[in-house]
Amino acid sequence: MNNIMEYKGYVGSVEFSEKDGVFYGKVQGIRSLISYEGTTASELVTDFHESVDDYLSACEEEGTSPEIAYKGSLNVRFKNSDIHRRAAVYAIMHEQSLNSFIEEAVEEKLANV
Repeated sequence: MNNIMEYKGYVGSVEFSEKDGVFYGKVQGIRSLISYEGTTASELVTDFHESVDDYLSACEEEGTSPEIAYKGSLNVRFKNSDIHRRAAVYAIMHEQSLNSFIEEAVEEKLANV
């Protein structure tokens, strides 16, 4: 099962509450809280898209820049911000932190030297 969604450059988590019978999630990689929910997968996707669109509209109305998730910098700088986003998505899908994923990748690369 894929536990993430992507829309307009934002990555959203997918969770399920058996008790409440609802899917829910939040946008990952930014400080602003953008959350969404739905009782079906289709409703969850729709609310995710609408929540991101609402956030972007609110930023525009306030004259502020929206936060950009996975901009390409940690203690390491990536030449391509898409590599940062893809690494973050991989880590989320494998239930680990981005730092631990990068550490493993570097260790793996160095083991072949």
